[in-house]
Amino acid sequence: MPVTKRIALVSTGGTIEKTYDPLSGVLSNEISVLDLMLSSIDLRGIDLDRIPLMNKDSLDMTPEDHLLIAETAGSFARTHDGVVVVHGTDRLSVTGEKMVEVLGTPPSPIVLTGAMRPYELRTTDALQNLVEALMAVQLLEPGVWVVMHNRVLQFPGPRKDPALGTFVKDGAPMAVAR
Repeated sequence: MPVTKRIALVSTGGTIEKTYDPLSGVLSNEISVLDLMLSSIDLRGIDLDRIPLMNKDSLDMTPEDHLLIAETAGSFARTHDGVVVVHGTDRLSVTGEKMVEVLGTPPSPIVLTGAMRPYELRTTDALQNLVEALMAVQLLEPGVWVVMHNRVLQFPGPRKDPALGTFVKDGAPMAVAR
């Protein structure tokens, strides 16, 4: 019988969760589209606990928000096989670094992911990144990671490279599976 992994999915907002308001012509974090995304993928072998922590653009996050996300993820890392944190890409590195500072090496992997383009757009990286994060969190060793665009980078050190439209880490070795 296949082993089921217990995964916590903490949502904080960001581009991956933005929706388009045709009346104002603005993308905003009003409602989460994660449930729609999750309903479109096969979650076989995963017992998923969904935790809607906040729904903010990461540029609006405060130091207290980054600490709350780190503490929440750390708490779930003690009771789950892994934690995925959906986060805005602009300040994702701030939260990842705060996690390493506060948690050290958590007891199970914590994976941060997001999107450069919202799920609602025709060309989006949102669903790919969510699926990659859900797969990676089951395979990685304990630590804090960013998983996006077919890349797995461990904190400390990953940063968003706006010119490349993805996360990079100078001299970064790729992931270590457990």
